[in-house]
Amino acid sequence: MIPFPRRFETLPPHARQWLMLALFSAAFAALLDLVGIPAAVFLGPMAAGVVLGVKGATIRVAHVPYIGAQALMGLFIASAITPSILQSFAKEWPIILGVVFSIIVASSLLGWAMSRWRAMPGTTSIWGSWPGAAGAMVIMAGEFGADARLVAFMQYFRVACVASLASVVATFWAHSTGVPHPDIAWFPAVNERAFAVTLLLAGICAVLGRASHFPSGAMLLALLAGSALNLAGLVHIELPKWLMAATYALLGWNVGLCFTPDILAHAFRALPKIVLSVASLIAFSAVLAWLLTETLGIDPLTAYLATSPGGMDSVAIIAASTNVDVPFVMALQTIRFLIIIMIGPPLARLVARHMEVSGRYG
Repeated sequence: MIPFPRRFETLPPHARQWLMLALFSAAFAALLDLVGIPAAVFLGPMAAGVVLGVKGATIRVAHVPYIGAQALMGLFIASAITPSILQSFAKEWPIILGVVFSIIVASSLLGWAMSRWRAMPGTTSIWGSWPGAAGAMVIMAGEFGADARLVAFMQYFRVACVASLASVVATFWAHSTGVPHPDIAWFPAVNERAFAVTLLLAGICAVLGRASHFPSGAMLLALLAGSALNLAGLVHIELPKWLMAATYALLGWNVGLCFTPDILAHAFRALPKIVLSVASLIAFSAVLAWLLTETLGIDPLTAYLATSPGGMDSVAIIAASTNVDVPFVMALQTIRFLIIIMIGPPLARLVARHMEVSGRYG
């Protein structure tokens, strides 16, 4: 059971657990942010959830706020899809699609290899290997039957490796002292009307998504509706940092609290093979970047960030802090994510059926 400080003993059991979860989440997130780890506001709460989950916590994130967090996550991704990204795609679409499908095929083969090595169950290894928005991959993996805990472990381990390496590469090519760590305004001035419309849109997508009974329906509906309305100029998506921090915390807790000692032990046993898989995907992406540089004259840093198999948010921060073609980088990253969303579910089902036929677990 979870040991609590004596000052908390008068609180009801669930209240004590939530209080400890909040304190641990804040401490872990602050520590991770201090050392420059990307997605600290997700990883900190997830780590806190893992600690309490392994120690026997009984609290869980309720379904309604979880669906709301999915909708906000969809709108957050939609806000990154801008007209400049579409223009870059229209101009360079053969190159972008060629690189995107090459990375998707390579990551899918690595996921298949992970399942063949019995490092991870079949669909879990596929979702964990796909590059994209890591938080969205975790949500969709859980909704489509994979083990979201192991997917989160694989996704964020790769994100940490890729973001760290991308920062080093950016520093080397940009001849700077390092990629600056931007100061975050947690409570910025908010356009009240746009914020209200954003919350209303998130609420509608959450309700309709839940009513559809489609896996990740709230997130996907918010992504589609938010992108269309944002690109048409009908809605300005206003998502202050504090709200997204709360959203990431809910998603992190939902994953972390479900960890058990057995799941954690399995993740660490698979770590050497995960490291090999991540290193292979990074190397393959670097080769694609070199090909773009040699054949099309794209500058090395733009090519590397565009093909980097990390999270869109961490790549966006690095790209915005250096002298690169940001629209091209984000076009390739965004298109790759959207394609994975479309082909992910049917491909995961195909892998599951293949594993059942071959007698392997999946």
